[in-house]
Amino acid sequence: MSLAGKLSIEIGVHATAAKWFSLFATQLHHVQNLTDRVHETKLHHGVDWHHDESIKHWTSTIDGKVTTYHESIESVDEANKTISYKLFGGDFDQKFKVFKLIFQAIQKDEGGSIIKWTIEYETTSEEVDSPFGFLEFLHKGSKDVDGNLLKA
Repeated sequence: MSLAGKLSIEIGVHATAAKWFSLFATQLHHVQNLTDRVHETKLHHGVDWHHDESIKHWTSTIDGKVTTYHESIESVDEANKTISYKLFGGDFDQKFKVFKLIFQAIQKDEGGSIIKWTIEYETTSEEVDSPFGFLEFLHKGSKDVDGNLLKA
């Protein structure tokens, strides 16, 4: 038996929603240069980092250990500055049947923005913990990225 769930976090950041969305929509390969939590990214399959049929290979530190996985884009909604990703392969296939990551950048009227991350998942068994460690990775990584986006 497996467990299914949804986790979400909203992070107040200083960079604009437009900068955040541009990074994830057109410059995703630069994330490894903006946070030390991502060790390596490379195009695994496809010709373009941002094509929905392309697959990227990620190596990151999650829950204190080096973790590898693949990622592909499921959908991009420019009007709402939202991107949905599917994560699979590597260390993820042992724990999750489904792992969907949704990124949204929301501009605040008073300046800065809110970055909302949502994880929709289904574990391979009841013994697998919910992905709180990945949520923490997103939170801390977002803070690192924000600091670097402000310098750009």
